Amino acid sequence: MGWNRITIRTVTSAEDMISYELTELGAAGVEVEDHVPLSKEEIDEMFIEVLPDHEEPDDGKAVLHCYFDESENLEDVTIKIQTMLGRLKSFMDIGEGRIEYGFTKEEDWINNWKKFFKPIRLDDTIVIKPTWETLTEHKDGDVVIEIDPGTAFGTGSHETTRLCIEGLKEEIHPETVMLDVGCGSGILSIIALKLGAKKTVMTDIDPRAVKAAEENMDVNHLSREQYETHFGNVLEDKEFARSLGEKKYDIVAANILADVILPLTSIVDLFLKEDGAFVISGIIETKEQEVLSQLKKYGFFAEKTRRMKEWVSITARRRRK
Repeated sequence: MGWNRITIRTVTSAEDMISYELTELGAAGVEVEDHVPLSKEEIDEMFIEVLPDHEEPDDGKAVLHCYFDESENLEDVTIKIQTMLGRLKSFMDIGEGRIEYGFTKEEDWINNWKKFFKPIRLDDTIVIKPTWETLTEHKDGDVVIEIDPGTAFGTGSHETTRLCIEGLKEEIHPETVMLDVGCGSGILSIIALKLGAKKTVMTDIDPRAVKAAEENMDVNHLSREQYETHFGNVLEDKEFARSLGEKKYDIVAANILADVILPLTSIVDLFLKEDGAFVISGIIETKEQEVLSQLKKYGFFAEKTRRMKEWVSITARRRRK
């Protein structure tokens, strides 16, 4: 199996928006190359003793590499990307917007990105460590999460995941049972259990993600009694959704995309306890108002909103009658 690699030459100011749009179009992953210097906060959270001293000056340019399964029609994908770039170009600077093509074998893709994934500190207590790395130092009380995202991704480093974790930390108690919709590598569920949740139920539409989540649970020494995994689509398979909703959850967590959160909001009542929390992330700021309107339409209100760069995360609850 392999991946069509599509490269887009753009500018740093358009990185997040184009990356988001590529994910919306079905890209399995987006890799960003630029010369933006690391901030002090980014340096502080990295477990790297020596930073590279040969960095080139920031020229404002960026190169995005996105990956699509080789089974997808490359011409159709290209047309969609060109249309998307044309739309963005009408209201923002996207630079050259030039598209280039390549091909990557799956094993090469997996091994290539591993060299860039190092231990990172998400906050005062949570540290994410790749399974193939050694953690040389950590503080007393640290919660260390080992992760091997595989092709399902989900390292915990992206702003959307950090925001979602922040929301979960405010909701978890010893009796918490959580539904993790679009679990990816299982990162949210692993953190929830490590923070003291009783059980998590994970679901994803990608069987590779389900397998990766199970493997990461094992790596973190979490027992089968603490979690369930399910392969299926809660939005399209009503019987599957009903089966998951037989037991109500204290938290429904979804770190996905706004265009998936919108229809999920219409059925989340099926899963959520009356006083439960709907913790959602992956919302680009341009979609925030649409998500808020959808929440209101289905009887929810935004109890708390968290922001990081262009991303928004919301903890929502039912409005009391």
